Amino acid sequence: MRVIAGTARSLPLKAPGGMDTRPTTDRIKETLFNMLQPYLADCIFIDLFSGSGGIGIEALSRGAKHAYFVENSRNAFACIQHNIAFTKMEEKATLLRQDVVGALSFIHEKEADIIFLDPPYGEGYEKQVLALLADKPYVTEETLVVIEAELTEDFSFVRELGYEIEKEKRYKTNKHVFVRKEQWEKE
Repeated sequence: MRVIAGTARSLPLKAPGGMDTRPTTDRIKETLFNMLQPYLADCIFIDLFSGSGGIGIEALSRGAKHAYFVENSRNAFACIQHNIAFTKMEEKATLLRQDVVGALSFIHEKEADIIFLDPPYGEGYEKQVLALLADKPYVTEETLVVIEAELTEDFSFVRELGYEIEKEKRYKTNKHVFVRKEQWEKE
């Protein structure tokens, strides 16, 4: 696992041991960031269920202004700390070692540009986190939320939470679902 492009290009990243995390493969990460590249310059990036921190670090390497890393696992959090230090991104990173639900209240930004979440599969976190994000002042109609999920995960529920699916990118083993808050007509 490595940083693919930008200021930290080619630097190797550590991954937490065990089966608790599933680091995004370099090929999928490269495809994802090719889609995100137009939105990365000077953006505020939030990496929820961060694992190794590889996604948020890639965003910083490619021009994000600041990234939040939220991870509850002690081993994964230590891995993120190491990777942030190794890539010299400490000045641009905020690390929150707590569960995602609680951490969302500790993010104080005017607007988050991109929020990435890669929760454990099959546990329903996607719906819970999207519902909480819908009420956060930093999540606007401009905020792009990207969810990494199993291929079989059904996202028809997002509309009832006030989101619309912008696109879905399927891979062999999983998919990325891109959602934004629905645009409401002003009267």
